[in-house]
Amino acid sequence: MRAWLYRIATNRCLNVLRDSGRRRPPPPPEPPPGPPEPTRRDEPVWLEPYPDVLLEGIADLSPGPEARYETRESIELAFIAALQHLPPRQRAVLVLRDVLGYHTAEVAAMTGGTEDSVKGALKRARGTIEQHLPAGRQRPPVPRSPQEHALVQRFADAFEADDIDGLVALLTGDAWFTMPPVPLQYQGPLAIASFLRYWAASRAGRRLRLVPTRANTQPAFGLYLRDQHAPVAHAAGLLVLTLQGNQIAALTCFYDTSALPRFGLPRTLPD
Repeated sequence: MRAWLYRIATNRCLNVLRDSGRRRPPPPPEPPPGPPEPTRRDEPVWLEPYPDVLLEGIADLSPGPEARYETRESIELAFIAALQHLPPRQRAVLVLRDVLGYHTAEVAAMTGGTEDSVKGALKRARGTIEQHLPAGRQRPPVPRSPQEHALVQRFADAFEADDIDGLVALLTGDAWFTMPPVPLQYQGPLAIASFLRYWAASRAGRRLRLVPTRANTQPAFGLYLRDQHAPVAHAAGLLVLTLQGNQIAALTCFYDTSALPRFGLPRTLPD
């Protein structure tokens, strides 16, 4: 039954991806006016955060014996973003084989191919995805530890106070700040600090308020911008942290506020 369900779901997803490939993609979003020069300009990645509360209702969280990635790894934003660089068939083969742990023969039956074609697609997919995963990526730590809580709280305090120096002191030396699908990317404390100072200046003195949540098994915050003329704060986006030991390895900021209701976060908050 499990294999049959995944075969149906996989082929439905493949059809959707093929249909979307025939349509003209939406234009990439305009970057914010006047930001500092980014470390890298990448292709737009159409990525959305996923609430942890919805993951708790998924029963099938145990991968098969052939899996190379832990379930927690495969839900993180870095892995999902890397998947966007794969063609539809390679994406399906990699997920079925390396995330769900099906054998090669089973994957061939699900996708309507041969075992040799699956092996070839998997080899190409592994090569591509390793190029797009962060260098030196570690296995994810146990979530919601006291150390994680303390680190996330220090980050929130510094962010709300516009303490840029205190904030970047929490970052790894090769940390990334990204804003999918905006193609501007900043790497390293100096580059990230430059963008954060520009961002703070563009808010004309209005500070952000952070409301904790979790997305893609990672700590996250709803971002709310305080109103200058009323005692309210308006939704401004969602910020997801990727932790590495006692530091932060990535900040992923989603300016689209349409996902906030899925996290139980309102459009406005009393301030």
